[in-house]
Amino acid sequence: MASHYVIVYTATAGANGPLLGTDEEDVVLMQYLVWDAVCRKTVTEQQYIVRPPTEDINENVLGEQCREDFRLTEDQVKNGQPLGSVIDSFDAILSKIGEGDTSHMAVVTDGQLHLRQVLHPKTLARNYILPDYYNSFYDLRKEFKSFYHSEDIASVPDMLNFLGMEEDSSEELATRTVKDMSSILARMIADGHRFVLPESIMIRLEPGICSRTEEVDSGCVVRARGLPWQSSDQDIAKFFRGLNIAKGGVALCLSPQGRRNGEALIRFISPEHRDMALKRHKHHIGNRYIEVYKATGEDFINVAGGSNNEAQTFLSRGGQVIIRMRGLPYDCTPKQVVEFFESGENGCQILDNEDGVLFVRKPDGRATGDAFVLFGSEDDSTKALAKHREIIGSRYIELFRSTTAEVQQVLNRSMDPRTYEQQQPLIAQLPQVPLLPQQIITSGTRKDCIRLRGLPFEAQVEHILEFLGELAKSIVYQGVHMVYNAHGQPSGEAFIQMDSEHSAYLASQQRHHRYMVFGKKQRYIEVFQCSGEDMNMVLTGGLPAQRPIVSPGGTVLTPPFGAFPLGPAPPVLNAVGAVTPRLPAYPGMAYPTMFYWPYPSPPVSPSSPYYGSPPHMATPATPPHHTIITQECLTIQANGDPPRHNAEAVATI
Repeated sequence: MASHYVIVYTATAGANGPLLGTDEEDVVLMQYLVWDAVCRKTVTEQQYIVRPPTEDINENVLGEQCREDFRLTEDQVKNGQPLGSVIDSFDAILSKIGEGDTSHMAVVTDGQLHLRQVLHPKTLARNYILPDYYNSFYDLRKEFKSFYHSEDIASVPDMLNFLGMEEDSSEELATRTVKDMSSILARMIADGHRFVLPESIMIRLEPGICSRTEEVDSGCVVRARGLPWQSSDQDIAKFFRGLNIAKGGVALCLSPQGRRNGEALIRFISPEHRDMALKRHKHHIGNRYIEVYKATGEDFINVAGGSNNEAQTFLSRGGQVIIRMRGLPYDCTPKQVVEFFESGENGCQILDNEDGVLFVRKPDGRATGDAFVLFGSEDDSTKALAKHREIIGSRYIELFRSTTAEVQQVLNRSMDPRTYEQQQPLIAQLPQVPLLPQQIITSGTRKDCIRLRGLPFEAQVEHILEFLGELAKSIVYQGVHMVYNAHGQPSGEAFIQMDSEHSAYLASQQRHHRYMVFGKKQRYIEVFQCSGEDMNMVLTGGLPAQRPIVSPGGTVLTPPFGAFPLGPAPPVLNAVGAVTPRLPAYPGMAYPTMFYWPYPSPPVSPSSPYYGSPPHMATPATPPHHTIITQECLTIQANGDPPRHNAEAVATI
């Protein structure tokens, strides 16, 4: 048994009681009481007012319930201590009581919420590491039910009533609660109860392998949606910090195209932890809120379960970190991969050397350019990921943190012949749908756009963003427009809408005639500053060949130019994704047609080229001059994460 019991009570600015921690409100009060189990007396009692990390010091932070229950005022809270300072201050007191040894201190709480739903998530959000004694605790409510065999206990007053004891006379709720808990604790020990099996809080997700034949309790699984595409299994475990996830219990979901789709299935050790996880619905990772829903054990098995013997053998080596490599030369060998990671200042050792490398192959044994690599510690992962975009042969290699579930999914799919069936080009997917005026994209005389020429035909929008570098941050929402010719083939051109004329000018000055490296190809790209009106004239054939746009940042002839008359304006599609609105340059001018169709999920890593089976499409009566593709899912990468929903694209023909 412990020599001292540390009773911990927390209060937030928002909901407390059974809803504690559900609204993500900050901690505003910490109450401690230390009870000496040897001398059977209270050693110290401490109350701390915690200052939330609000940006506006004049903002009212306290909810009505918090004011009434804890008698706090706004001035008290704004003059309080930061949460980290509070924990450090009490830790110093506890170390003094234990004469430098806190290993015999046991934390006691009323229920699970104070530590699991409040203290651990809040300290993690502030990058503060709690002392070790916070990683295990006794739930007084559970211990009471187990010892006295009473299931009708839901609060401290219920325990007092059961024992026939009177409440403390303190007016303030937190002070009264910890004093009552110490009285109950003393009574339980006097009656013969021994506190020997504490609750534990897992700090790191442990790796594990899930088999297709394994049974998973549906009461322990949730589905999380809206995750940043860069999220690893450890990042998701941090979102659920305080709750215990089963070994290998985070399975990142991949779309049919092999891309992460912003969803994950999480398996907890018990239904109790699953229920607490559901209370984190619409809590945040950064500025993104995460949706949390119930899921089934079958859902988890379908994503994380594996039957590939090669994958099982690879994962059973026990590596702590898995890195996925993409873009490998098809003739790459395990020895080259080992040398890739061992070389340079950030050299690191692959677990079991060449045996720690697993290549992903097609059913006929051909290479796919992907591989998984095992590392023995978290320190190695930082060094390994620092080699992102370094070279093997003539190819730069992309590196991403991966999971056991992802290895299982990728290996299972790689052996499915249907995965690599030849599909039709994406441009053929255009269905017959309502139309959108082209002026929404191509209008206006402000020179806040740039035109790229000479792009490799294989180039995608992510390659353009990489080419622009830091300048890509100035691209507006849905501002990258890929141009295709009348046959649906890439034209080697793109138009990009920037957030200002100055940004467009800088792009044309700094990136004109710079090289874009695409595989073994190296192409210099022409970059011109232009306007939406210029874009329209190029697309409709109205720009005279003898007067091209001056490079870089030049001017073009002003209208009128003879745009092709294409008939009256078609109806406008109402439910359209937000694109950058522009006033029409010529309200009465006719315009080409525009289609609206769903595009595969964002090209986040890891990914592979995919083209879905095209629906039937009627041939347009008039052959188009150009096609311009606006890919929201790719453009948003310039500003951060891809959209939560399946991304969409718009084509103007």
